Amino acid sequence: MAKTQLGARVDEDIADLAKKRAADLGLSIGDYLARLVQDDTSGLRARAVDAAARFLNEHQSVFDEVEQAQQTARGAHAA
Repeated sequence: MAKTQLGARVDEDIADLAKKRAADLGLSIGDYLARLVQDDTSGLRARAVDAAARFLNEHQSVFDEVEQAQQTARGAHAA
Protein backbone atom coordinates (compact mmCIF):
# COMPACT_ATOMS: atom_id res chain seq x y z
CA MET A 1 0.00 0.00 0.00
CA ALA A 2 1.32 3.45 -0.89
CA LYS A 3 2.14 5.79 1.97
CA THR A 4 1.04 9.40 2.17
CA GLN A 5 2.69 11.94 4.40
CA LEU A 6 0.42 14.00 6.65
CA GLY A 7 1.23 17.01 8.76
CA ALA A 8 -0.50 18.03 11.96
CA ARG A 9 0.15 20.51 14.73
CA VAL A 10 -0.50 19.33 18.28
CA ASP A 11 0.52 20.54 21.71
CA GLU A 12 4.01 19.43 22.71
CA ASP A 13 2.69 17.31 25.58
CA ILE A 14 0.37 15.44 23.20
CA ALA A 15 3.25 14.82 20.79
CA ASP A 16 5.38 13.49 23.67
CA LEU A 17 2.59 11.19 24.83
CA ALA A 18 2.07 9.87 21.32
CA LYS A 19 5.78 9.22 20.84
CA LYS A 20 6.09 7.45 24.19
CA ARG A 21 3.02 5.28 23.59
CA ALA A 22 4.20 4.37 20.09
CA ALA A 23 7.59 3.37 21.52
CA ASP A 24 5.88 1.32 24.27
CA LEU A 25 4.01 -0.58 21.56
CA GLY A 26 7.10 -0.96 19.37
CA LEU A 27 5.53 1.13 16.61
CA SER A 28 6.62 4.13 14.64
CA ILE A 29 4.59 7.25 15.33
CA GLY A 30 3.02 6.89 11.86
CA ASP A 31 2.00 3.28 12.49
CA TYR A 32 0.64 4.22 15.92
CA LEU A 33 -1.47 7.03 14.48
CA ALA A 34 -2.69 4.74 11.70
CA ARG A 35 -3.76 2.20 14.32
CA LEU A 36 -5.66 4.87 16.26
CA VAL A 37 -7.49 5.99 13.14
CA GLN A 38 -8.32 2.42 12.13
CA ASP A 39 -9.60 1.59 15.62
CA ASP A 40 -11.70 4.75 15.68
CA THR A 41 -13.20 4.33 12.23
CA SER A 42 -13.81 0.60 12.58
CA GLY A 43 -15.92 1.20 15.67
CA LEU A 44 -13.49 -0.70 17.90
CA ARG A 45 -12.96 2.29 20.16
CA ALA A 46 -16.69 2.93 20.50
CA ARG A 47 -17.35 -0.73 21.31
CA ALA A 48 -14.61 -0.70 23.95
CA VAL A 49 -16.01 2.44 25.57
CA ASP A 50 -19.52 0.97 25.51
CA ALA A 51 -18.26 -2.27 27.08
CA ALA A 52 -16.49 -0.33 29.82
CA ALA A 53 -19.64 1.69 30.51
CA ARG A 54 -21.73 -1.49 30.72
CA PHE A 55 -19.20 -3.05 33.08
CA LEU A 56 -19.26 -0.02 35.36
CA ASN A 57 -23.06 0.12 35.31
CA GLU A 58 -23.32 -3.56 36.18
CA HIS A 59 -20.74 -3.42 38.96
CA GLN A 60 -21.10 0.13 40.30
CA SER A 61 -22.40 -1.12 43.65
CA VAL A 62 -19.18 -3.06 44.24
CA PHE A 63 -17.07 0.02 43.54
CA ASP A 64 -19.33 2.10 45.80
CA GLU A 65 -18.94 -0.43 48.65
CA VAL A 66 -15.15 -0.44 48.34
CA GLU A 67 -15.01 3.34 48.23
CA GLN A 68 -17.27 3.60 51.27
CA ALA A 69 -15.11 1.09 53.18
CA GLN A 70 -11.97 3.06 52.31
CA GLN A 71 -13.54 6.33 53.44
CA THR A 72 -14.68 4.71 56.69
CA ALA A 73 -11.18 3.29 57.29
CA ARG A 74 -9.59 6.69 56.64
CA GLY A 75 -12.06 8.31 59.02
CA ALA A 76 -11.20 5.78 61.72
CA HIS A 77 -7.48 6.54 61.33
CA ALA A 78 -8.09 10.28 61.53
CA ALA A 79 -9.98 10.03 64.81
